[in-house]
Amino acid sequence: MTQKSYIRFLERFSLLWGNGMVHYVFVTGGVLSSVGKGILTSSIGKMLQTRGLKVNVIKIDPYVNVDAGTMNPYMHGEVFVTDDGGETDLDLGWYERFLDLSLKQENNITTGIVYKSTIEKERRGDFLGRCVQIVPHVTNEIKHRIKRVTKRSEVDIILTEVGGTVGDIEGLPFLEAIRQMRLEEGFNNTLYVHVALVPVLDVTNELKTKPLQHSVNELRRIGIQPDIIVARSPKMIDAEARRKIALFGTIPETAVFCSFNAESVYQVPLMLDGQGMGDFICKRFGFDCLSQNFDEWKQFVEAVLNPENEVKIALIGKYAGLKDSYVSMSEALLHGGAACNTKVRLKYISAEDLEKNPVSIRELKSFDGIFIPYGFGPRGTEGKIAAIRFARERDIPFLGICYGFQLAVVEFARNVCGLRDANSTEIDQNTAYPLIDLMPEQRKIMNKGATMRLGSHKVMLKPDTLAHNLYKQSGVYERHRHRFEVNLDYSQNLRKHGMVFSGKSTDGRRMEILELPKSYFFFASQFHGEFKSRPGKPSPGYYGFIRSCLAKKRGEPKPKF
Repeated sequence: MTQKSYIRFLERFSLLWGNGMVHYVFVTGGVLSSVGKGILTSSIGKMLQTRGLKVNVIKIDPYVNVDAGTMNPYMHGEVFVTDDGGETDLDLGWYERFLDLSLKQENNITTGIVYKSTIEKERRGDFLGRCVQIVPHVTNEIKHRIKRVTKRSEVDIILTEVGGTVGDIEGLPFLEAIRQMRLEEGFNNTLYVHVALVPVLDVTNELKTKPLQHSVNELRRIGIQPDIIVARSPKMIDAEARRKIALFGTIPETAVFCSFNAESVYQVPLMLDGQGMGDFICKRFGFDCLSQNFDEWKQFVEAVLNPENEVKIALIGKYAGLKDSYVSMSEALLHGGAACNTKVRLKYISAEDLEKNPVSIRELKSFDGIFIPYGFGPRGTEGKIAAIRFARERDIPFLGICYGFQLAVVEFARNVCGLRDANSTEIDQNTAYPLIDLMPEQRKIMNKGATMRLGSHKVMLKPDTLAHNLYKQSGVYERHRHRFEVNLDYSQNLRKHGMVFSGKSTDGRRMEILELPKSYFFFASQFHGEFKSRPGKPSPGYYGFIRSCLAKKRGEPKPKF
């Protein structure tokens, strides 16, 4: 069926023109996962935002987990945390960074939460007398959750990215649900964007569109005809490839775009908009908003691509083998670097390697800064502690986040306060000096999912401290994800030896920020400042870290923030 005949089919049954005010864009992917759907979805949102439209974004994850909270970062990448405590897919982080939004837990829909809700309804008796089925009951639940986000946000467009790959068995109910959305919301209010790989054959340097063609055919077999096709390719597609994609995808050539390899992901909205994608979507939806303003975005991209300075940062982590495990952190470092007109050259170092080969710690002296990220469990902790000590004793700028904050306390207690066996009870339950201990309210909790201290909590900042000078406020809200905290029994001893807790919870029970005033820059936070870092608005802790790394490299005095 051609696109024209498909539209005539919808017209015939009075389904062509929807009456809804909100428009829906659905993004699907084919050939293989990690093809760039998250960046594409974020880029579409950015193109629409620059034209004055209000957008919201949903990520659908077909895995059966209720949320991402219990997943190993090696398997799934980092867990992104929302203000309301949702443990979500990392793509929500990209949405927030590109669009400067604060999304909610409901913006991440999983198979687990859909089936959990459907089964709870069945147990309550909501479906009495009926056989509960994938269609319509599960698909209705999916549509309900998409529309619930729509009702709770005053926006022009809802973008929904369907995770996984077309053809995955677990994704079929979601594809069926978005197929039904066109029937319910109307052709004029719905738009399907499909992105698929167009590889380049090494031997002939030829673009191969056949994988994309098969992907589109699979999508149409499910009942979805894409309105836009995006070729994900190492290089810009040529006219012949565009013609083939349009012909076999049953769309006009003007609806074919290419997301080719870029030096920075922040170039992608500019790349696609330059091909006319933003104008195409606005025209398709009938929006009279063809002028756009990318001025601030272009300034940020220019700072990323053409910095005047450079610093080398060592990230010592447990999950160093997968960069997506620390994607929000690496982006926050990049944001801080752009604000300092500085390229951040980040090297991922396995904490376990430092344990196995202690002599290799000397290599850290070649770096301008040392960064210790989050983590869980005992593996690699001694390597991280050794790196923290190396940074403190040699006065190399240091930043620690979450577990990095906790291990900085342990290192200081061991090597400055003289508590040689100091540790966290997460690592050693029988430690003589439990500097880091399980939060009291966590002791009776048995379930692992969604039971940590999560989401946004207020942090009070002590006047005349580095933290206060960086944030320039007396109180800030930052996002958390942890079960363990500083044991207050040892706080006085730590302070006596020079550690300053410059940020605390509103009740004073929890230590949130530590710093060593005598050091050039030694700063760590229990919270995750990277989750709120944005292009042009870097997290203050990350910004201060990069600025100090650059100043120390230049031999300048300690920066005054």
